[in-house]
Amino acid sequence: MAVLSKIRERSLFLILVIGLALFAFVLDPSTLSDFFNSSKINEVGEVNGESISRQEFAQALDNYRTQTGNRVSEMQSAKNVWENLVRQKIYDSQLEEAGITVGEADILNDLYEKEFIKNDPRYQTSGVFDKEKFKEFLATIRAEDGEQWKAWGEYMSNVKSALQKTTYDNLVAAGLGASLEEGKAEYFSENTKMSGDLVYLPFTSVADSLVQITKGDVKKYVDAHASEFEVEASRDISFVKFEIKATPEDENSIKAEVAKLINDNGNDKGLKNTADYVDFLEYNKSDLPLNDNIQFKGQVPQVIADTLFNGNVGDVFGPYKDQEFFKLSKITEVLEIPDSVKARHILIPFIGSNSATPETKETEDQAKAKADSIADIVKKNNSKFADLAKEFSQDKSNADKGGDLDWFSYNRMVPEFRDYSFNNKKGDVGVVKTMFGFHVIEIQDQKNFQKAIKLATYARKIEASEETENNIYQNAETFAQAISAGGKIDALAKEKSLTVSPAMGLKELDENVGTLGAERQIITWAFSKDLEIGDYKRFDIDGGYVVATLTGVTEKGLMSVDNAISRVRPILTNEKKAEILSAKLQGTTLTDIATATKQSVRKFSDITLKSPTITGIGFEPKVVGAMLSAKENEVKNKVVGDRGVYAFVITKRELPADLPNYDTYRKRLANQRKNQTYNMYQAVKKASDIDNNVGKTYYGVGQAQQ
Repeated sequence: MAVLSKIRERSLFLILVIGLALFAFVLDPSTLSDFFNSSKINEVGEVNGESISRQEFAQALDNYRTQTGNRVSEMQSAKNVWENLVRQKIYDSQLEEAGITVGEADILNDLYEKEFIKNDPRYQTSGVFDKEKFKEFLATIRAEDGEQWKAWGEYMSNVKSALQKTTYDNLVAAGLGASLEEGKAEYFSENTKMSGDLVYLPFTSVADSLVQITKGDVKKYVDAHASEFEVEASRDISFVKFEIKATPEDENSIKAEVAKLINDNGNDKGLKNTADYVDFLEYNKSDLPLNDNIQFKGQVPQVIADTLFNGNVGDVFGPYKDQEFFKLSKITEVLEIPDSVKARHILIPFIGSNSATPETKETEDQAKAKADSIADIVKKNNSKFADLAKEFSQDKSNADKGGDLDWFSYNRMVPEFRDYSFNNKKGDVGVVKTMFGFHVIEIQDQKNFQKAIKLATYARKIEASEETENNIYQNAETFAQAISAGGKIDALAKEKSLTVSPAMGLKELDENVGTLGAERQIITWAFSKDLEIGDYKRFDIDGGYVVATLTGVTEKGLMSVDNAISRVRPILTNEKKAEILSAKLQGTTLTDIATATKQSVRKFSDITLKSPTITGIGFEPKVVGAMLSAKENEVKNKVVGDRGVYAFVITKRELPADLPNYDTYRKRLANQRKNQTYNMYQAVKKASDIDNNVGKTYYGVGQAQQ
């Protein structure tokens, strides 16, 4: 009724909005056709002119989330699914151009080789996989079981995608082999030793102040290397977080409330006198449930461990602060138990237990009787334990070892198994039921007996009071209003001793915002249509509030000059320094060049392309590569490396010894090329016409700001 009432109240407003929209259509009729064009509404993107519909994307996303058990976040799933769909479209078109089709027969042949299918008794005849039975199974579920067929259809679609990738990669790899001659050339290139003389002018010899880099220079470089500077649309924001946190006054109040629960209050028993701890914790709304486990000293709250282990049964301690809680703890039991036990077991499963297999036939009662019978035999003659474990135990991981579990600590086993092993004594044999079935357990040894206790602990989480929450909200609201009045976030924060945090380069399908973690609402806002730098908004987040301002906008395309400067300046600086240094390298001999540059002639020896390091200078692969192709006793001048500019003369070139066979190098070269299939795909992808509107059409990113 409330909803209907709101609609009635705003009916005039809705009519006005609809009327204005229709008026806009009259002014621009194309918008009307766009509005009713289902392809525009329902597309999330295109790959080389082939559309990817919302339905296709949604179905693929749903399948992906199911396959991953929803362990991957929504936005990361969306990114992965988009990439998978793009890859699928590209592989489809590439294989089609090559005249290759991955069909039903290919998919079936691949399924026939899956171990989980070959080993399924449903598809076997006399223990041997039967293709006809498997095809009959698929035909049956297709006709009779829509849900199961849907699941198989999704799986076969994934198989097809995998086959397409494998086929494509194999096609690419087939054209990237290497010959023995290429292997031989690789061997000689890597291992030829070169010696000679050089003159070296380091880039550091030219002061940075002598090199001027303008924005025009940066823009020219970016334009010339456009493929290296393509960027996605992104946003930069700055934000201040107002965390809802308990004040010292709040903590004192909570501590006082917890203290009241020690002793009786009227008809309500306190922790000191109650014996029903589950009821006590539930009635008094404990923020942690009862932990009835035995605890060693290292397992209790360490802030009070020494005090607890000097106490006696019935003693109550607290209130004490343990991380984000105030607690009361009562000792309910004191024991001396080992910290580790050595045991062996025989596991007898029953139908429905976690260790049951298709071969399990025993009911729970039958499994219990079988376990009791085995236990009786072991009690009379424990030398038979190992043989019985090998014959009857379902736990194959240690059945061959006679059921031996070796030493284990208190918290390693499931509770029922643990309690029997630690609460009984060495030599005892018993039957214990767990989720896995019935265990025949023999305690072989116990060690390190020490004091342990059981506690009943009441916990109250330390949280801000309603008054504190209201104050923090008012602080956030006041801060936002100050920005709306023209204040700058940095200045306002400094004035109020608050911290401004940046979140740079946010992408439209990101979910994490700097130190805030997953906050999609902020990213959606940052990509809102018509939002301008300096615009702000206050957000409610888990545990507080955030006031954020937009500080930077990067549209899809080439990186802006301002953003590229830090990356391009070192490159251009070295290029200009190389020009200055090259002009100094004058002369026809190294001696002339050394004299002109006031440098000494250096010697180098046994340098190889495999290890392109020049002694006293450093790693210079480009220079060593130039040495490899240089003629002996001929001056090679103005060679630009990573560290400076060089002139050199090769005086000696020593070829490596011939090998009887160069197949090792051929194979290595071929494998290096075949491993480039990923890069080949990326190149094809880069050359494709891809329009990604997932953020806008599926998640509403970029819509008008509300």
